[in-house]
Amino acid sequence: FDPRHYLGTRCYGFPKTGPHRLKFLLESVKDLRETLKKKGSTLVVRKGKPEDVVRDLITQLGSVCAVAFHEEVRE
Repeated sequence: FDPRHYLGTRCYGFPKTGPHRLKFLLESVKDLRETLKKKGSTLVVRKGKPEDVVRDLITQLGSVCAVAFHEEVRE
């Protein structure tokens, strides 16, 4: 979870992620984790800037050969 997604927008100060969207996100992540566990896998969830979190995870794991990601579309 990138903390920057929970700050106000640049123009109007409205939250990018309100309480209902946050609840939906948390429930979705919980459901995904449970589904993956049933299939013998897991889901790593972290809070922080992705550029920092991913770097730290790669360092911790040590044997990463590829990383895939998407970039948020900016308006």
